[in-house]
Amino acid sequence: MTHHKTTASDVARKAHVSVSTVSRAFSRPDQVSEATRNKILAIADDLNFSISRAAGNLKSGKSHRIALLVGDEKIEWFTACVFEGLNHVLAPEGYDLISYPMNDSENRNLFFDNLPVRNNTDAVIVSSFAIRNNEIERLQTAGVPLIGINVPTHQGFSATVGTNDDTGVKLVVHHLASLGHRKILYIYQTFQSDLKFSSQKRLKVFQRECSKLKTVTGVVEAFNPPTTSCDAILTGLLAQDDAPTAVFLHQDSQAIPFFFRARECGLEIPHDLSIIGYDDSTFAGEVGLTTIHQDPRIMAQEAARKTLDLINRQPLQKPYEEFPVELTVRSSTGAPRKKSLYARYDG
Repeated sequence: MTHHKTTASDVARKAHVSVSTVSRAFSRPDQVSEATRNKILAIADDLNFSISRAAGNLKSGKSHRIALLVGDEKIEWFTACVFEGLNHVLAPEGYDLISYPMNDSENRNLFFDNLPVRNNTDAVIVSSFAIRNNEIERLQTAGVPLIGINVPTHQGFSATVGTNDDTGVKLVVHHLASLGHRKILYIYQTFQSDLKFSSQKRLKVFQRECSKLKTVTGVVEAFNPPTTSCDAILTGLLAQDDAPTAVFLHQDSQAIPFFFRARECGLEIPHDLSIIGYDDSTFAGEVGLTTIHQDPRIMAQEAARKTLDLINRQPLQKPYEEFPVELTVRSSTGAPRKKSLYARYDG
């Protein structure tokens, strides 16, 4: 008769917590509440859970834990894909991925002030934001590889993977211009943190590309939910005599609800208003949203492979790798009407 060897997943399932919480209960108990830790330890004892891997970690000098630094506690589509891609490669190799939200200075300082020595984390992966020089120095002092996914610069990183926002935005502007749009609105996202995200560059690139085309006027508006809503932006558009005929939104998660609200307001998409997003996320195809396609899962998988090579002190053939972006044209963009139906809202 074959007996099932109890795993951390079994303990996590019975304790109704994540596997990473079980891992922290044994390896970093100060980061788990006393009640949760006692519950996990009791269940582990009841299930005869062995922590022999921890002993193996001591022998190998590896913790088999990798820290993932993300910009927010809220899991957006991009971050979810990064998790999936990293785990696809790291989990079969026995590595736990532990996320640390860097959404404010307190969390950020806490992580780096208490940065574990080499035997507590084998690598740090940063997703989508810039890291400070003193933080890079701290990681280098600890001997921990630093890997970036879609970070603004590869300076200070052991390896990076990412896309080119310049290319993506340029594809958007030239696509809309080729359809005959002469006034384009870019709705960009404001961030409630001091982090410098890679996607913030899109605003400057949009303004630059529009200025290069003498026939196109580019206008911008900040989107800061819940302060700013789709309704407020649409109300402003409908009140204009010379309204933009195309709207480019910072990411699909904003473009899709904007698409539906525009239709509810009576606008015919794309004849009255063309709408374009960025990401090619889960529901973009079903909606018919024209967007810029990028694949964070594939990028994350490659980042994970580079991470493993760095941990194992293997040379990297391509430490800094750029992945392509593509314009995916669907039904939400088209040529503007010669006379926009915005006119029916006048008066």
